[in-house]
Amino acid sequence: MPKVVVVGGGNAALCAALSAREHGADVVVLEWASKPQRGGNSAFSGGAFRVAYDGVDDIMKIVPDLTPTERETSDFGQYTRAQYFDDLARLSQYRMDAELGEILVSDSLDTLIWMQRLGVRFVPIYGRQAFKVDGRFRFWGGLTVEAAGGGLGLIQSLNTAAERKGIEAHYGARAVSLVMDGQAVSGITYIQHGRSHTIPADAIILASGGFHANAEWRARYLGRDWDLAKVRGNRFNTGDGIRMAIEAGAQPYGHWSGCHAVAYDRNAPEFGELELLSQQKNSFPFGIMVNARGERFFDEGADFRNYIYATLGRAILQQPGSIAWQVFDQRVAHLLSGEYRIRQITRVEADTLPDLAAKLDGVDPAGFLQTVARYNEAVRADVPFNPNTKDGRCTIGLAVPKSNWANPLDSPPYIAFGVTCGITFTYGGVRIDANARVMTPEGKPIENLYAAGELTGGLYYVNYPGGAGLMSGSVFGRRAGAHAVRRS
Repeated sequence: MPKVVVVGGGNAALCAALSAREHGADVVVLEWASKPQRGGNSAFSGGAFRVAYDGVDDIMKIVPDLTPTERETSDFGQYTRAQYFDDLARLSQYRMDAELGEILVSDSLDTLIWMQRLGVRFVPIYGRQAFKVDGRFRFWGGLTVEAAGGGLGLIQSLNTAAERKGIEAHYGARAVSLVMDGQAVSGITYIQHGRSHTIPADAIILASGGFHANAEWRARYLGRDWDLAKVRGNRFNTGDGIRMAIEAGAQPYGHWSGCHAVAYDRNAPEFGELELLSQQKNSFPFGIMVNARGERFFDEGADFRNYIYATLGRAILQQPGSIAWQVFDQRVAHLLSGEYRIRQITRVEADTLPDLAAKLDGVDPAGFLQTVARYNEAVRADVPFNPNTKDGRCTIGLAVPKSNWANPLDSPPYIAFGVTCGITFTYGGVRIDANARVMTPEGKPIENLYAAGELTGGLYYVNYPGGAGLMSGSVFGRRAGAHAVRRS
């Protein structure tokens, strides 16, 4: 029985482990985090998966317990392979590795069906990706399903499946170096409880995330002030897997100065905490955002939020003091997602705009009031507002336009939320091929070494479509596990 060691404890790692076990391997998982903190970045996610589907019949394959009422009151539409591939290519400014993108798209539906059979329950993303208008939900932005229980539910389901299949997991085990036999990988060394251990293996699958939790690497590769960003996700993703692969001869690949970063609560902890998951603030398309000068700096309605939210963190980081405020009124307050209703939040409220301006910490009140007055005058009130579509309700004549969902701020009480930059994951990593084998600069695979998830590069440049990260981790984790055993 071949021996496969998987480094990491998130979605990509567990899919790799389950796939390798399914194909007959003896599998060991090395997770740096403790058992209560396990799950990598996946545990901090909302659990959304971007999948290509042709209609409700495909959704039923993923969500077999969809009720007749849900079918009747929901317009799932379709999200074709061509649309998926185009979104990946367009948001990467056409730099995406086309082969990896095509695999992600073509394998997405079958991979979710496989995960569902393993015990992961999926549900439609009502509320976040579909609003009820005229008695019917319409899904938008190519994002339709999520794991029940979000990221934590996903990790619990995958770990339950792994335990049921006899996969061995070591917690508090930090992988530090690959064991090489010439140019082939033959094992891995890790540290656990202060002691060093080495495991011989027929294959190693690296799935330990990118380097978003490494402040020194962020400043080195992402640029000035990125060491100041708050870490939205896992504190253990410090680039160890990338470093080990490069030391073994891997080709660095992808957008090393790019990352996924969101609007994040201004007073959130330095690192993400599993007990405090709702710190990002993604309902910004329905309001306006202002910086310390009281000025808008971002087209909040440029596209559906899951196509632009990953670039917002960078925009906020570049503002004075790296802070901003999101402002809403009662016209849209009911559309705000649950992350705006938690207790641990930077929030102010007022019955008048001047009173609100006085409460926006760090913001010039006069600048804010001037911005709101100009914005209100610029809204095209003759265009109907519809949160389920890119409605074209825009502003006219502003230096920073709002392209959709523009409503005047005129329905008190007004509410505002203080945000800063929260980094989710980095885009740069190592190069893999179609079977998730780690490649050298010469275009050859490093024997017995595989990678999946956020430590791989080539899919995301500049921007990112929401839900593609978990999906790519599952697709290439599954491929890595299968190929690692078949070739052994």
